[in-house]
Amino acid sequence: MEQDTKITGRLPQMEEEVVAGNKFGTFAGVFTPSILTILGVIMFMRSGFVVGQSGIWGAILVLIIAKAITLLTALSVSAISTNMQVRGGGAYFMISRVLGPEFGGAIGLALFTAQALSVPFYIIGFTSAVTLTFPELMPYYMYISMGSGAFLLLIAYVGAGWALRSQFVIMLVLFAAVVFTLGGLAVGFDMELFQQNWSADYSALDPTNPDGPKYSFWLVFAIYFPAVTGILAGVNMSGDLKDPARSIPNGTFLAVGVSSLVYLLLALLAGGSVSRLDLIEKPYESLKENALFGQGLVVAAGVFAASLSSALGSYLGAPRILQAVSRDNILGFLSPFAKGTAKGDEPRRALILTAIMTFLVLLWAGNGQRAEGESDPLDAVANILTMFFLYTYGMTNWAAFIEAIGQNPSFRPRFQYFHWVTALLGAVSCVGVALLIDPVSAVIAALIVALLLWYITTRELETSFGDARRGLAYSSLRKSLLKLNAMEEDPKNWRPTILVFSGNPASREALVSFSVWLESGRGIVLLANVLKGEIKDRLRERSEATKQLRAFCKEKSIQAFPVIAVDKNIDSCISFLVQSTCVGPIRPNLVMFGWTGTGDRFAQLARHLRNAETLGISQVLTRDRGVPRTDSKKRIDVWWRGQENGGLMVILAHLLTRNWEWVRSTIRVLRVVESEAEKLMAEQDLKDLIDRARVKADVHAVVNDGKAFSWILYEQSKDADCVFLGMELPEEGDEERWHATYKSMLKGLPTTLLVNSVGVEDMFA
Repeated sequence: MEQDTKITGRLPQMEEEVVAGNKFGTFAGVFTPSILTILGVIMFMRSGFVVGQSGIWGAILVLIIAKAITLLTALSVSAISTNMQVRGGGAYFMISRVLGPEFGGAIGLALFTAQALSVPFYIIGFTSAVTLTFPELMPYYMYISMGSGAFLLLIAYVGAGWALRSQFVIMLVLFAAVVFTLGGLAVGFDMELFQQNWSADYSALDPTNPDGPKYSFWLVFAIYFPAVTGILAGVNMSGDLKDPARSIPNGTFLAVGVSSLVYLLLALLAGGSVSRLDLIEKPYESLKENALFGQGLVVAAGVFAASLSSALGSYLGAPRILQAVSRDNILGFLSPFAKGTAKGDEPRRALILTAIMTFLVLLWAGNGQRAEGESDPLDAVANILTMFFLYTYGMTNWAAFIEAIGQNPSFRPRFQYFHWVTALLGAVSCVGVALLIDPVSAVIAALIVALLLWYITTRELETSFGDARRGLAYSSLRKSLLKLNAMEEDPKNWRPTILVFSGNPASREALVSFSVWLESGRGIVLLANVLKGEIKDRLRERSEATKQLRAFCKEKSIQAFPVIAVDKNIDSCISFLVQSTCVGPIRPNLVMFGWTGTGDRFAQLARHLRNAETLGISQVLTRDRGVPRTDSKKRIDVWWRGQENGGLMVILAHLLTRNWEWVRSTIRVLRVVESEAEKLMAEQDLKDLIDRARVKADVHAVVNDGKAFSWILYEQSKDADCVFLGMELPEEGDEERWHATYKSMLKGLPTTLLVNSVGVEDMFA
């Protein structure tokens, strides 16, 4: 059996022992990896196609919507990153510290998988671009892809410093390609052509069937959207930044702004320089043919640079995500990947795993050649990976929304241009875009994330992250309590709120079990344990008693809240708890005590029962004869001696049968009558009562043939599994006689619940 995972707010020792990580600034650490991922292959390969299909106006609208989603996510990222000390792991770290380790772990593993498998996809894209540009290199497809993977691995293995320096070179090549592309398009700009390409003119999806289905705005949007994402490439470098709270917002918004300008200019200039037919049929070739000074190879070099930079960015990001997940010890088998190098804290073990995945996919992909009509098996996987990225963006927005709407006083982001509405809009937009791009892949990816979440949740994590879910729950509870406080109480809304004086629950298992069964998931159970002594002297024992109650509830799957009190006088403490235990308008309406074996001790217990009655709290006194077997059909006997206590007993018996342990039970309502003549009438009256109460129960009138009630009780209920019996509280001074009478009456019976109702409930409501 795998060891349960325990998470604490304090990071594992191995992370604290790291000598020093990399200390990159805004430009090198965030802007460079972000802009190189955003200005990717799709910019060169598909931008012209989008303009050709949607027209210049439609392409601009696509850009605005896509960038709006990116901008909304950037706002959320900025708010979260300026509200906490961000360590390694980027989006995973922020999500886990807001939504908890379960959500963070699920998204972290999904994001690592997506980032790791993105490496071979970008390498395949690079190799395909090379062989398309230089067809004579096609026989060397496999060598080029494997060699590129090895070269990028070497750069990433040396360290993030060398990788980012190499990205500067790649960025220079990419920007040169952008300049030559835009410059060439500007030189050939024709206003008449611009006007012709302004509006949309969607062509058929199948060129061989012109009358068939055509491209649409949202279909073109789905093709284009992955081109403008990539802002998390810089966020994933969070652990290597000198000042994450400053660099992440500044670098991210700078990358969004620059890329938006480039894409906008490309749409405007391509629409005014290239015919619609060429834009649709050969978008990449059109850019090369119109390159400034006829230098199409510079454009090709830009495609090469874009694909290589994206692959290198994933080579850097994926291991850091896995390292962060491993350091939180969410899954024990990931612990080897938590270790970093002494210098720079480089995640080389995680990098090696990423490399293994890369080369396996490259081998599986083969030489890039497929038979005509054969679909690429990587396409479906690529779509699912895109969904993982989108869900990460969506979850980041959702995390920011939870932080804001939860109104935690600790949510004080330095970034001021944020509102919960933008975060919610960003989260909804990400899910909507995922469904627009590919509904099947979106659902598959969502199921994978849900399975990861379920698996991590089963690890029984104990977290001290202080995540925002508690704040949201608190805020929601506060509003509900205030709303509840303004509403008048009504018997129709009666729910059992039970204060149980359980003491050590292990010694009173039947008392605790029956209290939870009577609550039946409809109310609240409070388990109280009173310790004798001074608070200052018994703090340790109080803490141990709290742990004991919680451990008992966890072991027995009991949903209850512990209440621990310390006082020199136990009876005074019990009286105080009966009076004061409440959460706003929610206060106990049932108090449960265990039976006491001695008459002298019962005198004090009777005072507590009378006090509860005075306070308008019904009482249940439990005569413990053990917990019945859960695998047998059970019978519950309710002794009706009037509606004063009978109504509450019927309600509690009904609630008892709502538990799976009692689901096969039958309720029998019994009443003693003086003669056979009264029997039929009594049974009919009981049937009418039960029918009006809408409770499933059998009725049985028992004729008193001169025997004492205690004998009738024993004869009828000795083989029941639970007995409900009404009681009247003893007068002061009469406690010992009362105790002796009931002790004799209950002899030989199963667990019996003595009930005294104050009448606030209504069995007919």
